[in-house]
Amino acid sequence: MADPEVRDDGRGSTEQQRWASLARRIKGGAGRVAGGALGGLLAVSERLIDLAPRIPVRDLETLRRHFPGLDPEELADKLVSGATAGTAAVGAGVGAAAMLPVPPAMTAELAAETLAVAAVEYKLIAELHEVYGVRAPGTARARAVAYLGAWTQERGIEVTRPSSVDAALSGQMKRRLRQRLLRRTVRSLPTLTPFMIGAGVGAALNRRDTRRLARRVREDLRTRRVPWDALPPSA
Repeated sequence: MADPEVRDDGRGSTEQQRWASLARRIKGGAGRVAGGALGGLLAVSERLIDLAPRIPVRDLETLRRHFPGLDPEELADKLVSGATAGTAAVGAGVGAAAMLPVPPAMTAELAAETLAVAAVEYKLIAELHEVYGVRAPGTARARAVAYLGAWTQERGIEVTRPSSVDAALSGQMKRRLRQRLLRRTVRSLPTLTPFMIGAGVGAALNRRDTRRLARRVREDLRTRRVPWDALPPSA
């Protein structure tokens, strides 16, 4: 199945519904991205690299229009709340599927969950960079590569270091990306284990992990934050 057309117009929906809808569309369009364990992991990482530049990331101007009157920390809180709702919705779906007597295509289901959660967390990280005035330079693809690196390392980008915003993922970065996806997949396994299954478990694990990621990235970005009034108009 082809990747979904990723859109985010936000009309008629709350912020949390918007993030959850994005997660469902990505997961629904993931197709059978899993084969064997290694093959599935490679497929998910390549799909994420291909998908990232097409995930809608709101710039600072759009975010301030969507959340008028909020300071950076309050705006970041809103983004984290919405993203955790999105990843929790995906985790709940996997937990519910695991409760079936014979879980259908569970390997593919788990791979699709991993891709959807990674995509939502990628969007969160990209928009947090906008909030803290640390936007990656370059084209949409160059920014996507930079934010994938930030997701992989669970930290903010360093715009003063060209290697951190390179337009192409190096072999080392791809290995780190696969390792990050593997860790993310392993943390999802309890939702599929007998006697430890259910929608509540899947949602809770995803919510916890997304919040932890956001906390680490925000702590790093606060040390590099550029005040809004110091940003150029085009930012």
